[in-house]
Amino acid sequence: MGVTKTQNFTEGQNQVAVYAKALAHPARVAILQYLLKKQTCICGDLVGELPLAQATVSQHLKELKAVGIITGTVEGTSVCYCIDKHKWEEVRDVFFNMFSSNVECQDSCC
Repeated sequence: MGVTKTQNFTEGQNQVAVYAKALAHPARVAILQYLLKKQTCICGDLVGELPLAQATVSQHLKELKAVGIITGTVEGTSVCYCIDKHKWEEVRDVFFNMFSSNVECQDSCC
């Protein structure tokens, strides 16, 4: 794999890229939408909600957990997942700040 040279970019640019990568799969989007809809921690229900194998769902949960968007706590033999409210707000603000910039393009552009 090639060198990413992330050190050549600002902390903010790297942060947007990390969050974008975590959200860059429809299964992860579906997981987040399900957790948001339920407004509670979910233990084991996710596999039944997605058309994916348990191992694949676990891998997507791992990616979301790695960036902190979700948290997981062990309860008996299962893991319960929730949206981390503070991290969710941080991710929302990062994207809002990026997308709130106006595009100033002249008519002759492109």
